[in-house]
Amino acid sequence: MNGRRVEIAIVGGGLAGGLIALALHRRHPDMAIALIERERALGGNHRWSWFASDLDPDGTALMAGFRKTEWQGYEVRFPAYRRRLRAAYCSLTSLDFDAALRRELPEGTIVSGAEVTEVTASSVTLASGEPISARTVIDCRTFAPSRHLSGGWQVFMGRHLRTPEPHGLEAPVIMDAAVDQHRAYRFVYTLPLGVDELFVEDTYYADSPVLDRSALSGRIDAYCRGQGWDGQILGGETGVLPVITAGDFSAYRAETAIEGVAAAGARGGFAHPLTSYTLPIAVANALAIAQEAELPGVQMAAFVDSRARRHWAQTRFYRMLGRMLFDAAEPDRRYRIFERFYRLPQPLIERFYAARSTLADRIRILSGKPPVSVVRAVSAIVGKGTPLTERHPR
Repeated sequence: MNGRRVEIAIVGGGLAGGLIALALHRRHPDMAIALIERERALGGNHRWSWFASDLDPDGTALMAGFRKTEWQGYEVRFPAYRRRLRAAYCSLTSLDFDAALRRELPEGTIVSGAEVTEVTASSVTLASGEPISARTVIDCRTFAPSRHLSGGWQVFMGRHLRTPEPHGLEAPVIMDAAVDQHRAYRFVYTLPLGVDELFVEDTYYADSPVLDRSALSGRIDAYCRGQGWDGQILGGETGVLPVITAGDFSAYRAETAIEGVAAAGARGGFAHPLTSYTLPIAVANALAIAQEAELPGVQMAAFVDSRARRHWAQTRFYRMLGRMLFDAAEPDRRYRIFERFYRLPQPLIERFYAARSTLADRIRILSGKPPVSVVRAVSAIVGKGTPLTERHPR
């Protein structure tokens, strides 16, 4: 087969790959791009949320075409208190992500339902045998477990629910940790999508990537009953994300890199190490890649790798906090770290989620009586943690 020729081929149509394709098309409308996704739909079955303050004007403009839900303010709940914060909060489903990209990207750009069997610096080969040759190849596939990285896992199950009567929730509750912890840091995340629609997600910062669907489904049932919510299940999602707390990033890149191929998204190391938030980072990366789109493939790979290494260095503080969470706190008491954190000023909290904490923020976060044993905290800080080598079902 002769295949086709494009200037940039993007492997993986998740959040990172989709936003890169969109940013490239916006900045270079005549550039031939291929966005290649294994599944039929782009973005999988996910929901991404972020604070409006996470994005600069260019990032806000990039996201403007997506249908999303927005709220002015949100709530957190812990055993010791509840707090309402005023920050604007946004959420986007993968269904709307897919629809917007199919509307805006030129016909033929999206190659979905296509398994990739080989990726090189100048081509992508599909399972059908069709080659797609490209000046530049960008790998945006999922995170690759590695002995060179350590930490824990964020395990979650979400449910989209329609209630027979108005549910009465006006603003998101992005963290309800006043629930049984079940040997992890557990919280329930709830978004009011309409007067009779809710998205309820049960989340765990756990030591293992095991996702017990039956147990989590039962706990969501119990939580909804406790809130007085009942109704029709419209859909749902599950996920397992790495929470990286330490590692040798150079060794990880050497293990996973394909020579001459740019690695973006989770595989490239572009995520918030502690919260696993990806959207603000994916937006910034997409805009930066679009700005340098004329670079030859090898130079693009070096450019993105440099950004990844800078991101790794800049997020060291959050990996250290992750070690405190997983290695210093008893699993059922991990919530105390976030319970203490959410007493801090709102601007500090917003900068934390955007991975832009200032030196003053970091001092403020670490000052005062620690929520864990000092001896265990010191041991966690100097420790290496548990290697992220376990694989989990897709």
